[in-house]
Amino acid sequence: MTTPGTARDRAKAERTDAILSAAAELFAARGYTGVSLEDIGAAVGVSGPAVYRHFAGKQALLGALLIGVSERLVAGGQDVASAAASEQDRMRALVVFHVDFALGNAEVIRVQDRDFVYLTDESRADVRRLQRAYIELWIDSLAALVAEDRDALRLRVQACFGLLNSTPHSTSTALRARVDTARLLTAMAVSALLADS
Repeated sequence: MTTPGTARDRAKAERTDAILSAAAELFAARGYTGVSLEDIGAAVGVSGPAVYRHFAGKQALLGALLIGVSERLVAGGQDVASAAASEQDRMRALVVFHVDFALGNAEVIRVQDRDFVYLTDESRADVRRLQRAYIELWIDSLAALVAEDRDALRLRVQACFGLLNSTPHSTSTALRARVDTARLLTAMAVSALLADS
């Protein structure tokens, strides 16, 4: 993301980020239908109508949240993959990156799992396109280590995502914050990806 130039632009960008963060937390806790723009505005200290200065409505806010996180996953995955020194390092770096994401973004994962259906058709298509790009990045990396066709590799990758993305539903905030949790998940994910290869 480009840093806005003027103080006013920076303030607006910060408020937009605050709204997205509050929306993720509230949607995760109460579900998309259980949250109003007034609730989100109150969480960041503005009126509900003031949220419209940043988003066209609640559905647009949900779209921005889920598209934005998908864009960050793709960009971050590409960065760690391109920086790796070897094929094994690349796969491990992707796993570490996703473990860090899963442990640090529990609310967004819950929202994605439960409230994806409330996206507009256009936003849903954008999220799916980005998710496919992220999956293909993993498949390309895994293909260098496991001699299987792309369908079998896709199964491995999606099963790994199922393991990692289940952590917001199966662990407490305190457990997710522990370093040994990240190590355990990383080891389990790498083992699952390379099982019997």
